[in-house]
Amino acid sequence: MEQRQLEKDVIDKLSKVIDPETGADVIRMRLVQDIKIDNDGNISYIFRPSSPLCPLAVPLALSIIEAVSKIPGISRQNITVENYTQAEALTQLLQTMLDV
Repeated sequence: MEQRQLEKDVIDKLSKVIDPETGADVIRMRLVQDIKIDNDGNISYIFRPSSPLCPLAVPLALSIIEAVSKIPGISRQNITVENYTQAEALTQLLQTMLDV
């Protein structure tokens, strides 16, 4: 699949993931950034919850992962959590789930 189309599909899918606290999508809120997709369909991106103590960080991260996993052409995800009190632990947990 063409790289540009795959990136557009990712943005389109993520624009349907809504933060329940604000009613806005994760793209408009800039919660997902630095999206990179290689030629093998491996995607990496940064998830920045809306606050360091965001109570919805885990469910939002899971919703993002689920949305991206439904995109044809994406073979593997690498998510990094930043600007969150438990960023490193959450990143490790999410990556462990993705590696299963």
